[in-house]
Amino acid sequence: MFNKILFATTASPTCDDAAKVAFDLAKQYDTVFFIFHVFGIPTRGASPFVTDVRTGREEALDEDYAAWVKEEMKNTYAARLKGMPRAVIDCSAGAPATEILRKAWKENADLIVMGAPTCRQDVGAYRNRQIVGSTMQRVARGAFCPVLIVSRACDTCFGDFQKIVLATDFSRASMAAFKFACRTAKHIGCRLSLFHAIDLSPTRIGQTLSREQIEQRIAGARFRMQAAYVAHMNGFDNFEIEVREGIPYVEILKFAREKSAALIVMAHHTQAVDPEKALAGSTLEQVALRSACPVVSVNRAAKIQPPDASQARIAAEAVR
Repeated sequence: MFNKILFATTASPTCDDAAKVAFDLAKQYDTVFFIFHVFGIPTRGASPFVTDVRTGREEALDEDYAAWVKEEMKNTYAARLKGMPRAVIDCSAGAPATEILRKAWKENADLIVMGAPTCRQDVGAYRNRQIVGSTMQRVARGAFCPVLIVSRACDTCFGDFQKIVLATDFSRASMAAFKFACRTAKHIGCRLSLFHAIDLSPTRIGQTLSREQIEQRIAGARFRMQAAYVAHMNGFDNFEIEVREGIPYVEILKFAREKSAALIVMAHHTQAVDPEKALAGSTLEQVALRSACPVVSVNRAAKIQPPDASQARIAAEAVR
């Protein structure tokens, strides 16, 4: 299912939960596994110094420092690297999101794994939260492959999943998310829950709905899922459809918890706009930060279906 996995890490304890999932997936699928760390942001233009993302200290950018960072990464993951001859440790200096996207495109990665911001108060934790949070959004927006976001410890990986929840808002991006979720459920042989929340957020001023209107929208959403998704399952019948009303991210989290979901799949943004111009949707961000299970953000279908020439050209532009 995955030939190449890119694990984007700060090489610190804040990424331990994501590391477990990433290493488990790499071992299970015997993939080429890239452990990638963007170790610093140049302080000024072509400056020979970088600001280390873990410590916040200014470091001299040279071959010795890069070699030291790689050695530190190797030591950090020494136990997990045993029996993984296809693992490749690499690092780079620059803006984290840009370098991660460039690396993913260069290596033709099928999946990017990264952590979400955490509340741990270890060395550099606050700085990590600021950088990782921004990086998570930018990678989700620009990636041409699914992005697996891990915010908490998870004892399962793809082979052990018993339930996958697809949270859809019927946007164009949600169709790409559906294709990934359906393919994964078929591959694993697990149950797929198609879920939609009628948005009753307090911020939607002037859109107070009566119970009758809510019921009509629920019925309409069920019909749309049958027409848009079930018709494209090609015989896969291990699924269910559920529609609820409320604040979308709250309802998604509640449903995933009720079903003991092991994976939530979502589009990276919630509006049918050009993915290059869209910010990561607040729903995805809130779910990723609060979910007890990993969340997959799917931007486009380029790595779910064979990419055509136009997709390849757009991908090249995305990392320049």
